[in-house]
Amino acid sequence: MKNIVLIGMPGSGKSSLGKRLARRLRMPLFDTDAMVVERDGRAISDIFAEDGEAAFRDMESACVREAATQSGVVISTGGGVILRRENMDALKKNGMVFFIDRHPSLILKSASLSDRPLVQDDRTRLLELYRSRIALYRACADVTIRNDRRMNKRLRRGVLQILRHYRRAAR
Repeated sequence: MKNIVLIGMPGSGKSSLGKRLARRLRMPLFDTDAMVVERDGRAISDIFAEDGEAAFRDMESACVREAATQSGVVISTGGGVILRRENMDALKKNGMVFFIDRHPSLILKSASLSDRPLVQDDRTRLLELYRSRIALYRACADVTIRNDRRMNKRLRRGVLQILRHYRRAAR
């Protein structure tokens, strides 16, 4: 059974969608950001501040490798997982990758990014990050899910879209 892998910008809804999908499908959820925090004992913003982005990316890659070895799980990734090819290679081996595409203007309206070290509620920085990553997200994705509605509607719609694509691919 293939994994469901969620990629996208910080604040795009990956974790919320992942929780709903895992519950609906009765599949385990692996949230790679949460795995890093649990293992290291520090918030991601503290890891960035104290050890730097490269150290965080190494920890993230270790968690991705572990999650990717599972079968029949939902994997919610950090926004920068696409920056390392080995992460995406591992996730794609046994996973269907869904890009949760939410425009930065909507992310800023609906999510607090104060704990996200690369953007921290900075509209300009979030737009720059989106522009620099959008092509990578699209290239890595098997399916793109637009996340452009209010929280409850978008979760319900996103879950249904992912389920439809996932079940179609399983046939």
